Amino acid sequence: MLEVRGLHVHYGGIAAVKGVDLEVASGELVCLIGANGAGKTTTLGAIAALVSPSAGEITLGGERTAGLASFQLVRRGLALVPEGRGVFGRLNVRENLEMGAYHRSDREIGHDLEKVFALMPRLQERCYQTGGTLSGGEQQMLAIGRALMSRPKLLLLDEPSMGLAPLMVQKVFETIQAVARDGVTILLVEQNARLALELAGRGYVMEGGCITLAGQSAALLADSRVREAYLGE
Repeated sequence: MLEVRGLHVHYGGIAAVKGVDLEVASGELVCLIGANGAGKTTTLGAIAALVSPSAGEITLGGERTAGLASFQLVRRGLALVPEGRGVFGRLNVRENLEMGAYHRSDREIGHDLEKVFALMPRLQERCYQTGGTLSGGEQQMLAIGRALMSRPKLLLLDEPSMGLAPLMVQKVFETIQAVARDGVTILLVEQNARLALELAGRGYVMEGGCITLAGQSAALLADSRVREAYLGE
């Protein structure tokens, strides 16, 4: 589904991403963990064409994405839930969700809206409440629901647990798990290493703009380097 090879991203003279290689097969849930400033968000930004790589190749569904704009990638099945959620504060919940389907003209939009409400009943309860007045957890749910309205084949999630109370973190991760069971391929960027590795089948560890470890999540959870650096053990 997704292949990233030799990805480099610079901000002026600063190298934020340094030769990253990663892949996500169709149907997988893969996580990318690391400390703040490791380059995780920049990597997602490059995959979603929000950041311009200085070198490397990104392939989505077997096709190179070089030269494509972010909206063109959405039409090809990629959706990003950004760090900070990015909901439309003055639009209500339903309008926010409908914005996720802005590029669609099929007759299944209403059906997909009902699927989102079934997956996240709180959003249906808040259907006509403006996005800016929702709690942080509700906004995170809304951002995920909006992305699902585009019918993604690959869903990129950037720090979905950030700033949320523990109970809401649990609900958000249960939602992510349900989306994965529904067949959506997911690349999850998450600072909470334990949660991410317990949810994902495979993982990558990123430090200083580089991938330093990769493997099955169970093996990474048992790795002494991961346990010491990210699990506090």
